[in-house]
Amino acid sequence: MASERSILCLLVLLLLCAVSLAASPRFLSVSLDRLINSKPHVDCPPFMSPAASSGNKIPIRHPCVCPPYCGGTKQTRRDIHGHDKARLSTLRQRSLVPAPAAAPIPAEAPSVSIPDHSGDFLESPEFIVVVGFGTPAQPSSVMFDTGSDMSWIQCKPCSGYCHPQHDPVFDPTKSTTYVAVPCGQPLCSHTGSKCNGTTCLYSMDYVDGSSEWSTSGILSQDTLTLTSSTKLSSIPFGCGQQNLGKFGYVDGLLGLGRGKLSLSSQAGHSFGSTFSYCLPSDNSTTGYLSIGSTPVSNQVVQYTAMIQKSSYPSLYFVELVSINIGGYILPVPPSIFTSTGTVLDSGTILTHLPGQAYTALRDRFKFTMQGSKTAPPQENLDTCYDFAGQSGILIPAVSLIFSDGAVFDLNFYGILIFPQPTIGCLAFMPRPASTPFSIIGNTQQRSTEVIYNVAAEKIGFVPNSC
Repeated sequence: MASERSILCLLVLLLLCAVSLAASPRFLSVSLDRLINSKPHVDCPPFMSPAASSGNKIPIRHPCVCPPYCGGTKQTRRDIHGHDKARLSTLRQRSLVPAPAAAPIPAEAPSVSIPDHSGDFLESPEFIVVVGFGTPAQPSSVMFDTGSDMSWIQCKPCSGYCHPQHDPVFDPTKSTTYVAVPCGQPLCSHTGSKCNGTTCLYSMDYVDGSSEWSTSGILSQDTLTLTSSTKLSSIPFGCGQQNLGKFGYVDGLLGLGRGKLSLSSQAGHSFGSTFSYCLPSDNSTTGYLSIGSTPVSNQVVQYTAMIQKSSYPSLYFVELVSINIGGYILPVPPSIFTSTGTVLDSGTILTHLPGQAYTALRDRFKFTMQGSKTAPPQENLDTCYDFAGQSGILIPAVSLIFSDGAVFDLNFYGILIFPQPTIGCLAFMPRPASTPFSIIGNTQQRSTEVIYNVAAEKIGFVPNSC
């Protein structure tokens, strides 16, 4: 079976290479004015991302690429400016009040959508939604992550330590529906059955050789409010009492992994086993997170198979086999990608490619960008350009190609990331030796609706959806 798959992948590569020889070059462009107005640059602390989860340990902390906070410079916290408060207030209002009237959704396919936003204004490189925990609902600004199962928020009394956050810390004593999960309950087994005698405990580490990034506390259940008319009862989450690391000003995390404790699994009873999200194309726009099936407007969905790996049961794998850049198929054998597999992850910033694939992509990008003014490397980003003074920016289009023929066309902002307002860098990096698989990060997913149909074991892509 393995040899047959290898032969099939090789045939796919040969076919793609033949097509690329006859294909016209493909490019994307944006004006410099629009670039600056969209505020695409990343003002963030070191990139923390729970990308690889096995049980309660998350062994990968992804490297930072933001010069203001890297290189050992101590990060100084700042007050959230007025316009940032307004953005957060607007996001909260849009999340927890009735949505505008829309076309009715068939009864057999219930769904709910809430807006998501870049977390830059909360000093987080992740994407943020505002939900409510408890009864009455206490608003929480949380990042959402398909690489994590466990949802958690910081909780009073924070007997250990709570990092600074913009919203008031969740107070369980003010919720009439809050329950601490007792020891011996089935839910407790999913956290390793850790107990303090009567109450189930949880612990998760986000580490790079230390336990610097971590959260631990009480496994709890409470009502989760998505909109004023959509509430989910008895959703399990971690009530964080000891939360260490630079999480920015976010209140916690929504886990959308494949495990039993994740929001996507828990919501499946009410909304089915499908969810999707669209990450905003730039930091000045808004996307959405949808639980349940939602209609796709007049566009064909590119579906690829969702692969399961027993070593990483919580993660969403896809079978990437090739990359098209500017109409040119990289001359990289599919086995370079498939030997370890590729994870699609909303919580990792950059895409991590096998070394051979990254080198081929980088070299072709440089070849296509000849004549553009180069810029010094920006931390882990080694292919950068200075676009100051130009009227517009023209770059080669990039598409990810999967073994079943599905194609994922990246947005302009899915190819370049901007550490500074007019300094753009190729938003890919070679996979670190410590990472056991390749990763398609959230930068590459910007503006595309990504549909996770867990029951049908497939993932769909709809470009230019937000």
